[in-house]
Amino acid sequence: MAKAILICGKICSGKSTYARRLRQETGAAVLSVDEIMIALFGLYAGEKHDEYAARTEAYLLGKSLELVAAGIGVVLDWGFWGRASRAEAKAFFTSRGVACEMHYLDVSEAVWRMRLEERNRRVKAGEASAYLVDENLARKAGSLFETPDENEIDVWIHVRTP
Repeated sequence: MAKAILICGKICSGKSTYARRLRQETGAAVLSVDEIMIALFGLYAGEKHDEYAARTEAYLLGKSLELVAAGIGVVLDWGFWGRASRAEAKAFFTSRGVACEMHYLDVSEAVWRMRLEERNRRVKAGEASAYLVDENLARKAGSLFETPDENEIDVWIHVRTP
């Protein structure tokens, strides 16, 4: 039976790269809030960004149920930064009889900084369609991220070296 894999991790922790790897390994469909947001609104959704992101997440949750019902696994690539969002997402699937796993990319500070710099370099060079993460956005995202407890996570991926 198809399942849902939810990827938790702070901004620039490697979630999208990990999601693509899971797609290759399992044949699951990757559902990415950032991908849809950038396709629809470009890199600057302005003050509506958070509203649009929440609406996109709700839409993708519904689509994920359609895919799972069709026998296609899904990988939800949007961070699940807060405890409440992780609990709500797991409850969403389990209450509908859908197996789900929460995978957490736990990256060291050194790896995180390296990935942040590489992403920004690629965005500035036009090699990647992603959000530029300046110090203000990194600080904001960091303040919103709640490190999960072990009981929240099914697969804990420790990344300490590049």
